[in-house]
Amino acid sequence: MKKIIATIALAALVMMPSYAQNYKRSKYYNRNTQRLDYGRRTRGNYNNRDVYYGFRVGPAFTTVNSDNHLLDGGKTKTGLNVGLAVGVGLTDRAPLYFESGLYYIEKGGKNKKAPFDFTYNLGYVELPFVMKYAYNIDNTFSIQPFFGGYFACGVSGKIKNYNNRKAYSSFDGDYDSAFERLDAGLRMGVGVGIDMFYADLTYDLGLANIGHDDFDECKNSAVMLTFGVNF
Repeated sequence: MKKIIATIALAALVMMPSYAQNYKRSKYYNRNTQRLDYGRRTRGNYNNRDVYYGFRVGPAFTTVNSDNHLLDGGKTKTGLNVGLAVGVGLTDRAPLYFESGLYYIEKGGKNKKAPFDFTYNLGYVELPFVMKYAYNIDNTFSIQPFFGGYFACGVSGKIKNYNNRKAYSSFDGDYDSAFERLDAGLRMGVGVGIDMFYADLTYDLGLANIGHDDFDECKNSAVMLTFGVNF
């Protein structure tokens, strides 16, 4: 599954320039300024029915922090974050948007503290939900802080024990050192938009205990650098 996701992401990145060349076909294209608006206008002409769609891809830098020494993966692991976003304007008085979407993100961590040598790979399907304010610098450039949360369900992953060269499912409940599938937490960050291009820096703070032991806390955290386009 990881190879399929990576192939899709690579194909999308290759096609981005061709999308960019055709941005004049966008319904947000302003022929007077020859720029895209997306409803993030400097003249107060906002639209609470404004909807945009976007593609996102980038790296995720993640850790698993746990009281359980077997599950603590405090050393950063790098994975893929790829998905689709959709946003809708909430009011005609300000550039305030509700944004959600559907993503595949590779979380996890590494435990390299002697005598342990583990790598935790946790693949999630994630549903974010954030409130975003698009502050215009000019007709083409905007800064977009956002805050909200996410729900996630584990769909794939392996725990690798390099000491005995064994690997098993990250979400197999038969193992005490496996993880719960469901996760949830807070999401915050800031994005920038330049015409149809978009980038953001996002932080996910896991609040759910993803360990099986009720007496030990085990939580995800992630920093993501995301690139994409809006339509």
